[in-house]
Amino acid sequence: MDHVKRARDLFLEGYNCSQAVFCAFDDLTGLNLSESARLASSFGGGMGRLREVCGTVSGALMVLGLLRGYDDPGDMEAKKNHYHLVQDFASRFKEKNGTIICRELLEGTNARPGNEPEGRTPEFYASRPCLRLVEEAADILEKMLESGIQQK
Repeated sequence: MDHVKRARDLFLEGYNCSQAVFCAFDDLTGLNLSESARLASSFGGGMGRLREVCGTVSGALMVLGLLRGYDDPGDMEAKKNHYHLVQDFASRFKEKNGTIICRELLEGTNARPGNEPEGRTPEFYASRPCLRLVEEAADILEKMLESGIQQK
């Protein structure tokens, strides 16, 4: 499956940035689209439009957690290895974009603060990097997964 194209299509359908990335990998996570969308819904707009960590990053990290995460709180080696994956993803994203913080990624755009979602108009897509960020996050994640990264 082309996860980058699927993430792009989902974002263009109206799913938020986090949902678009997370839902694009539902063929791997085992969750259906509705479950995936609900789980990722809080993280769009940098966590409910708080403009904190970019939703594309949150969506990708949730996929990494489901596919390569740990579940034994006492397994410090597994925790360390998973945090390495998280930091690897963040480093790759920062290398392309300079930051993982939504408000910094949106600097110089017409993005407004507040809790009201904005309409997805041609102006919305033209004035923001969000679609590109969705594609980049999905691409980075897909490459990491294809490289065979494993939780040890």
